Amino acid sequence: MNRFFPSFSIIAAFAVAAACLLGASALAQSVESTYNGHRIIIPQSSIPEPGRHHTNYFYVDSDTPSPSGPPAGVETPGSIACVYQLVSGPSGCPVATSTAVPTGGIGAIGIVDAGDYPTAAADLAAFSKFYGIPAADLTVTWPGTKPPVYSGWLTEEALDIEWAHAMAPQAKLFLVVSKLQNTDPTWAAVQLAAKLVAENGGGVVSMSWGDPEVANETTWDKFFTTPGVVYFAASGDSGIGVSIYPGASPNVVSVGGTSFTRNSNGDFVTEIYGGGGGDISPYEPIPSYQSGIANIVGTHRGYPDVASDFCCAGVYLQGGWLSVGGTSWASPTFAGIVNAAGHLQQSSLDELTWMYSELANSGEYAEDFFDITKGAKQCKVGWDLCAGIGSPRTYAGK
Repeated sequence: MNRFFPSFSIIAAFAVAAACLLGASALAQSVESTYNGHRIIIPQSSIPEPGRHHTNYFYVDSDTPSPSGPPAGVETPGSIACVYQLVSGPSGCPVATSTAVPTGGIGAIGIVDAGDYPTAAADLAAFSKFYGIPAADLTVTWPGTKPPVYSGWLTEEALDIEWAHAMAPQAKLFLVVSKLQNTDPTWAAVQLAAKLVAENGGGVVSMSWGDPEVANETTWDKFFTTPGVVYFAASGDSGIGVSIYPGASPNVVSVGGTSFTRNSNGDFVTEIYGGGGGDISPYEPIPSYQSGIANIVGTHRGYPDVASDFCCAGVYLQGGWLSVGGTSWASPTFAGIVNAAGHLQQSSLDELTWMYSELANSGEYAEDFFDITKGAKQCKVGWDLCAGIGSPRTYAGK
């Protein structure tokens, strides 16, 4: 059987319909749909609204945490690590028996979000204990004055810190939160996260939020250039041809979304396109690391660069568990994998130049990345708008 994954067209259609029918000022409710017998709930925070960044996650079946444990069928840190060959796991990497989890991590990981998260440490501790992950070294901070709690961002924050820590449990973890302003999280929060990461041995910063591209975005690319830091950003959940920033910035590793296919025994079969965003930026010129795919992207930056599983993750939040999907999961997961790889590139440019160089070496490429060629007509051999280079296999080349 194919494990459930939400169609990008469904997510995009309902997000657009909500914006058109409700109007930007009236987006106060979530948008719901059904797919393959599952309930999809897109929270208000993930619906694009002019003047603010949006999250990139959705709920599957319920947006109410269950105290009885992770929902059936969600991927675990062990099953993800097994499929991506980060640990030695059982044949087929079934969710139930893939219990070995990553043990690495170096320097620091910065997570940038909006709004205070009072139970961050307790929730992360509960998540880690359940899956047998070492306790986290977590600091929650903010630029300026402490922001209030934004309910729609709590799931985002839990998802981000739990899965970044799951992939790189030895790295220091900084959750940097900002107030909800014209752009949220603020660039000041991004700068603070990078500063903290650089001061603590270097590492990565993950940003799971975004907003449609605009002409003056090139003036913001400078915020992703702190030495010793590699930046990651979600490519969005609205499918191919819908642009998003900072996922479009040439100074970030843009992470798209895939989906695992499992058979009737629960064994992993293959990985296909899951619905993450992908586009060619109308504003960002082609970066040097994409010169080898200029025949595809032309004169402008194409994204995503890489991809990770898109649906669905178990997330612990304030006493219960949720099933959550989206590139808000993919970005911190891939950022954690790169951190645990331990190569500590000095910039996103260095990291991306290294990743893209593997396309020219078919042997290394096939060993270090899985080429996503199924799930949408745009999925081709090599780089494409579905998943960029592809999803991770082992720590090599990351």
